[in-house]
Amino acid sequence: MRATEVLFGRRWRKLRLTTKNVNKGYYKGTGTGSMGRHTKYGGYVIEWPKVRTYVVPAGLSTFKVGCFLSYIGNAKYEETTDADTYAQLTPFVTNNMKRTWGFGQYVDPKGPRSPELYLQRWKEENGLD
Repeated sequence: MRATEVLFGRRWRKLRLTTKNVNKGYYKGTGTGSMGRHTKYGGYVIEWPKVRTYVVPAGLSTFKVGCFLSYIGNAKYEETTDADTYAQLTPFVTNNMKRTWGFGQYVDPKGPRSPELYLQRWKEENGLD
């Protein structure tokens, strides 16, 4: 009798295969599955029936934890209610978060390295000394 035959006996046959039981590793993956397939020329084709779609539940605007809507355009957030102008819906972001407009817009030419800007932000976030 060989050692491998003993391992395939009653006890080991009913246990699940894990990464510790297999030589040279056993990659289990993340369990997410593929959204398409690879072509023979190195490309990737998305198969749309496999793509996951999520439905936004009704009454999301009255939910305690608000939604952060990224806005496309120059108008302010409060001035419009057109759903087509919003690019993405990211749920579960607090309503107290300040909205960011633009990238790299600083009054001081030193930008984010300005000591005055650092002190001003520290006082806003931490209060008085």
